[in-house]
Amino acid sequence: MSACYKNNRAVSLKSWIRSAALLVMAFVVAACAGSYPPVPQSDRLAAPDFDYVIGPGDTLEIFVWGNEELSSAGIVRPDGKFTTRLVEDLQASGKTSTQLARDIEKSYGDYVRQPVVSVIVNGFVGVPQQQVRVVGEATQPASIPYRRHMTLLDLMIAVGGMTEFASGNSSVLVRMEGGVQKSYGLRLDDLLKDGDISANLALMPGDIVIISESWF
Repeated sequence: MSACYKNNRAVSLKSWIRSAALLVMAFVVAACAGSYPPVPQSDRLAAPDFDYVIGPGDTLEIFVWGNEELSSAGIVRPDGKFTTRLVEDLQASGKTSTQLARDIEKSYGDYVRQPVVSVIVNGFVGVPQQQVRVVGEATQPASIPYRRHMTLLDLMIAVGGMTEFASGNSSVLVRMEGGVQKSYGLRLDDLLKDGDISANLALMPGDIVIISESWF
């Protein structure tokens, strides 16, 4: 047996071992991804009540009734603060529009008699706790402001679906429940490719969808 033949045989054996190892790893990962339980039936169509909370990047309109010259509009800064015509550095992030309106009224009370203020949110970004995120093999991974009655199908439409490398039925939903992080299996292939509406479910603020990559 020539040295060249022995070397080729050794290389082939190493390649086979490496391929076998990758194959075993793929099966292990797939098995782990498929081991997550489905979302409980009682939560699949739930539509939780929530009050939208202003976040950095939101666009606000401030109306002061009877004092239109004090009305203004702008974007909440990255530090979560907002400046009006009379007051600088008002904390806006983490508050509802009603709460912020009352804060502005209190601040304006030093300049205007009994001010009546309304706050309207036009551009929505929200705080991270009220966003829904999609990572992994989404066509356009993104963080999207949660809205009531938002479903998994709505989310997938918003991110343009999955890439050709996605393993949709191995994907995972990560959700905080009572301060505890839980993971649930998703059937995105069944939902998007087969039109199986039973694979759809209601989302909740803060949900994270991880779309797995196919190993084959």
